[in-house]
Amino acid sequence: MKKIFLSILVSFLLIAAISIDVSAAKKSSKLSKEDIANMSETIDKLTQKIYGRALLSPQDNEELIGIKIKLDNQMLMASNPSLAPLYYKAGNVYKLRDMKSEAIECYQTILENFSDTALAPKAKAALEQMGVEVKAPASTEEEGSESDEGI
Repeated sequence: MKKIFLSILVSFLLIAAISIDVSAAKKSSKLSKEDIANMSETIDKLTQKIYGRALLSPQDNEELIGIKIKLDNQMLMASNPSLAPLYYKAGNVYKLRDMKSEAIECYQTILENFSDTALAPKAKAALEQMGVEVKAPASTEEEGSESDEGI
């Protein structure tokens, strides 16, 4: 019953946050270093609550959703390696809260957009631990040798 209630609450908050954040995204095109630091601190605070077995308040849920929306909006405009730690931390919070699809999305974003960072192997390991089959993207050399074999 609690999971259903939390799912409904998170969905409602997500819809509300999306409508609010779309207009905000149009106004600001890039996250500042201060914005990134604030989001990191907020995610750390939420992680501490989860590890301390404290329940997240609706405001905490709203903050987490808002952070994810800001990150996704930024990724639509430009990829920035400084976002990888935020996606990883958010993925960990979602994973700890048994919100598997949101966690998978965060970890996948790291693999797809920040594969050259130190967090990519950690994101891959987290996905595998969650039972998600992770396929490494084929390199151009492998693709070329496969097409040569068919000739």
